[in-house]
Parts: sequence; C-alpha cells; structure tokens
Amino acid sequence: MISLMSIFDFFISQDFFRYAIYSALILGVLAPVVGSVVVIRRLSFIANTLSHFSLAGVTMGVLIANVFQFELLNPTIWGVIFGVLGTFLIEKLRNFYKNYKELSMPIILSLGVALSSLFLSLSTGVDSKFINSLLFGSIYAVGLSDFILILVITVLILIFALTSYKKIVTLCFDETFARVSGINVKLLQMLITITLALVISFFLNLIGVLLISALMIVPISIGILIGKSYKNALTVSIIFSEISVILGFILSYYFDLPTGATIILLCIGFLFSIMLIKKFRLVYLNRK
Repeated sequence: MISLMSIFDFFISQDFFRYAIYSALILGVLAPVVGSVVVIRRLSFIANTLSHFSLAGVTMGVLIANVFQFELLNPTIWGVIFGVLGTFLIEKLRNFYKNYKELSMPIILSLGVALSSLFLSLSTGVDSKFINSLLFGSIYAVGLSDFILILVITVLILIFALTSYKKIVTLCFDETFARVSGINVKLLQMLITITLALVISFFLNLIGVLLISALMIVPISIGILIGKSYKNALTVSIIFSEISVILGFILSYYFDLPTGATIILLCIGFLFSIMLIKKFRLVYLNRK
C-alpha cells in the first residue's frame, strides 16, 4: 500500500513539483492567517477585488515581455505592484465615497478585469493553457525564482504578524479601543491590506485568480464553526487548509485536474460536512 509520505517524497523528488508543493504548504498557513483578519474585519470581498486587480499586473507583465521580447520584470512582480496599487486605490475611493465605501471594491474589481482582458487581447501567442492556469491555478506554475520570492515575502509577513499581533487582534475586535490605545488604525489597516495583496499576488499562479480568495475565506469559516476562541479557530483553519492543499495537489496530479479548483472543492466539502454534522448533532441533542 502506498503511504502518504511516499507520495509526498515522490512529489519533492521532482524538480518542477518541489517548489510548487512547498509554496502550497506555505500558502496553507498564510491564507487562513490573513483571511482570519479579513473575515473578522468584514472585508471578505476585498480579497476577491485584489486578486482580479493583481491579475491585471500579471497580464501587463506578459504583454510587456511579448512586445519587447524580454521580461522587464517577472510577471509575478507586476502582479505585486498592481496588488499594492489596488489597496491604495481602494482606500482613496473609500475616502471619496464616505457614505458608500463599499462602492470602492466593485469599481477596482471591474477595472482589474477590464485591464486583464485588454492586456491579454494585445498579447500574441498566449495560449488557452496559460489563461486557464491564471484563472484556476497550475502545479507547474511555480519555479525556483517564484519560490525564492515567496520565501522572502513569507519572512516579511511573519515578521509583521509577530511584531504587530496584539495590535492586529485589538483592531479586529475593538477598533474604538484600538484608537484610544494610541494605535495608528489607518496605517495598520493599510499594512494589513498590503499584506493581503502580497499573499494574493505571489500565489496567484498556483491557485488561480478566481479561487485564491476562497482559500482565505473557506478555511477560517470552518475554524469559526469549530473553534471556541480566535486562536482555536485559526489553528483549525490552518489544519483544514493544509489537508486540502496536500490532498488537492495529489488529486490534481493523478487526475489532471486544476489545482486551485481541486483544493477549494475539498475545502468547501469539509465545510459542508462539518455544517451537516453540527446540524445533525443539534437535532439529536434536541430530541434527547
């Protein structure tokens, strides 16, 4: 019988899989951590907005490489630039529409989709497989250079999270108290949003623009159902996220399925299963 460890050993023995699976394991931790803040702050839609705007950056990088016949910057870096730019544009629009702040996100999302479509249409020789990997993810999309960038950004995010943990938790659960305590709420909110943009941009090719936000939202949704505190919910969400990532990789390889779609379907499968179990348990307890 083939063990899970032997399958994992097979994956990491392959050069083109090794960096992808290591990156996915990192994402399995980062996505729920960042997602927990997004969910508690009730900004779930912002992840979807930034993923679409980051896609515009990636496609612009492809267009530039196509026109000039060389990569001025890695398309992933263009995605990061656009992701960070998107956070500032959202903030500017939120300040402009003070009574309708929610308008900022659909406007930026629409801009990202429009720019992505334009840049792709102007790029020649872009095949459907590449577009499919952008939308739904691919296990072949992460090379050594991408992995090095992911490691660097992971270290920076962990430093920010560890040094600002108490401030972030205070902001999430009581913004008024955070302001009174002397925390620069506006700056902290911006840094959190930039962190979100960085995670989305660097893992876009692996999971896909349409599904990257789901990996931030669905695992923490599972954690909320099971965990009795913030730390418990976060721990549970990371566990289910990693299980989904590992199983998703294995299934996507053996059955030639889109990586991102497989991972998210597993996540949502776990979510619905836990919801049903809790529902049946509640019915059973009420009958006793």
